[in-house]
Amino acid sequence: MLTIAGCPNAATAIAIARRSLSDAGITAPVVVLEIATREEAVAQRFLGSPTVRVNGVDVEPGADTRTDFVLSCRIFRTSSGYSGVPAGDWVASALATSARR
Repeated sequence: MLTIAGCPNAATAIAIARRSLSDAGITAPVVVLEIATREEAVAQRFLGSPTVRVNGVDVEPGADTRTDFVLSCRIFRTSSGYSGVPAGDWVASALATSARR
């Protein structure tokens, strides 16, 4: 997971990632990397905080085509409306897709 210092949604995103890993029977830890500079944001293709990735792939559908790399909070458009964290089913889907590779 990628985040910025003081992200108000980081803890919730970590909890979603941990729950998704547990539900999938995966014992891997959630690795958190703090992005501190614009250069890091561009280098990491950082779309805002929090960014949850599975094996380097953003869990948000369509995120791979975006190029708006920023040092700010991230808003997700989920089936339940706008949210400061990715949908849990996105994380579960990313884990399932990764397991098939």
